[in-house]
Amino acid sequence: MTAARYSVVVPVYNEQEGLPDLYARVGPVLSGLGDPCEIVFVNDGSRDRSLDVLKGFHATDKRVRIVSLSRNFGHQAAITAGLTMTRGSVVAILDADLQDPPELLPRFFAAVDQGYDVVYGVRAERKEGAPKRLAYFVFYRLLRAMADIDVPLDSGDFCAMSRRVVDHLNALPESGRFLRGLRAWLGFRQLGIPYERDRRRAGSPKYTLGKLVTLSIDGLLSFSNTPLRVIAGLGLVVSSLAFLGILVVLYRYLFTPYVAGYTSLAMLILFIGGIQLLTLGLIGEYIGRISTQVRGRPQFVVDELLGFDHV
Repeated sequence: MTAARYSVVVPVYNEQEGLPDLYARVGPVLSGLGDPCEIVFVNDGSRDRSLDVLKGFHATDKRVRIVSLSRNFGHQAAITAGLTMTRGSVVAILDADLQDPPELLPRFFAAVDQGYDVVYGVRAERKEGAPKRLAYFVFYRLLRAMADIDVPLDSGDFCAMSRRVVDHLNALPESGRFLRGLRAWLGFRQLGIPYERDRRRAGSPKYTLGKLVTLSIDGLLSFSNTPLRVIAGLGLVVSSLAFLGILVVLYRYLFTPYVAGYTSLAMLILFIGGIQLLTLGLIGEYIGRISTQVRGRPQFVVDELLGFDHV
């Protein structure tokens, strides 16, 4: 197998409608680079004909390599599987929905060749619904404010990375991955390139609201201890107010004909109980991630490989 200069990792989950258009755009872009390339498609347990479509690409184009996972492990795990199988000196990540333009890849690759280790796309504009745009806007700024590292605003997984960055990413032992955060955590020389994010061309979005919320929680809890500090501060404030309340009630009991009302007592109990449940839930999120990490299960299981001579 010819060593690839450039690699493109494409996670795929139930994308049979959009794959022909994706391949029709990515293929000429890579052909125009003039260097050996590979496209590593990761079939993340698709239930439609995505794998058959990918095999059709491979039959006519030996640049196409396929990693088929045993089930759906999730977007971040699929990208991780692709990164571990690449051999290019420069590696790009591109989603299959064509919201990120493949035509921008040569510019990414050129910047890496000029000395940058990470070149990522910055979503200057999104052609999506207002609620989704608002949710992303709030999340990235909340992450930026809370994270212990400098996470670029409005940057997704669409990027190109040098081989040494990919090797470092593959060596990280984390199981619940938030790749754009890990990419920022590694450091090195990075460059953001703004672009306009398009609408999905075919099929339905695979990142449902629940998956987006889970990804957001992973990002916030993986790179920040601020939530724990917040609940500690909240506990201190509530305890202080409770102590002051005790002094007020005691004073009024001793020196005034005051009888504590049932409503105020019930409100205090419910408020403090709610704070306790919120605190336990947040701590449970951190403990759950520790438990997952300690188990040490692999992030993905490969069912089939096509086009790889080195494994």
